[in-house]
Amino acid sequence: MLVEENFDVKKLTSFKIGGNVARVIFPESTDEFINVLKEYPDAFVCGNMTNTLVSGDGYDGTLILTTKMVNFEIEGTRVSAECGLKGPKLSQAVAAKGLSGLEFMVAFPGSIGGEVFMNAGAHGQSVKDTFVEGQFYDRAANSVITLTNAEMDFSYRTSVCQKRDLVVLKASFDLTNKSSEEITAKMQENLEFRHTHQPSLALPNCGSVFRNPEGNSAGRLLEQSGAKNIKHGGAHVWENHANFIINDGTATSTDILEIMLKMQDAVKKNFGVILNPEVRYLGNKNKREEEICKILYQNLIKTQK
Repeated sequence: MLVEENFDVKKLTSFKIGGNVARVIFPESTDEFINVLKEYPDAFVCGNMTNTLVSGDGYDGTLILTTKMVNFEIEGTRVSAECGLKGPKLSQAVAAKGLSGLEFMVAFPGSIGGEVFMNAGAHGQSVKDTFVEGQFYDRAANSVITLTNAEMDFSYRTSVCQKRDLVVLKASFDLTNKSSEEITAKMQENLEFRHTHQPSLALPNCGSVFRNPEGNSAGRLLEQSGAKNIKHGGAHVWENHANFIINDGTATSTDILEIMLKMQDAVKKNFGVILNPEVRYLGNKNKREEEICKILYQNLIKTQK
């Protein structure tokens, strides 16, 4: 099992921002992952770090990255996958078997663990639609548990994982047989939508910055609030969609948080709605970052580390 000390994590984040992390561990199996979680109960767990902003001052704690946990099995219409497997890879694998239900995963680069954790979804599909059961590590009880779909308390961008501090180990989905042509067409449609409505990862970004408020669109509220004009330091709000922030190449973690705060303030001022971040924050905070995070993350069930 690979363990890195004083690891420069910047290159692994989609924002291309971040300082050194004191310890980064890369488990390669569920058993290794469980043992690491028991040894480091306060460790921060990430998959592909596509929705995590890491402090430029780094992180003094332990980070566990599940990128080496990528095994999966397909038996009939049932597919089981480890938490570190990338969603697009699983989506393509089941499509090749004529199985439908995970087409939405092809359009964003999250890991299975992260997608279950937040009940990811797009284009009329979501994790909750096909999730059967999963294996989780319960930090509070220091034990491994199995939960069914009915026990997951899935809702928009949330699950019981966030309320009980559960770490996803494995997940199983029950899919539907369809023609490969129909599945491929849906996946292509999803990819084309992403290419026209979301920035490429060639432009360093962290995906959607804020969650959609119930019955509304964060992007629409931000655009109508003039958020596309917001810039700070080495970053700016993407000109094609107001719910994305682009690192121009020199942005710091403080720059990103300053823009997020301005975005949140603009919508609150114009619509009286407080947007909650999708982006997680990891690391040491300078004084200004501490002030901003207290405002940005005050309404979330699970506060950021």
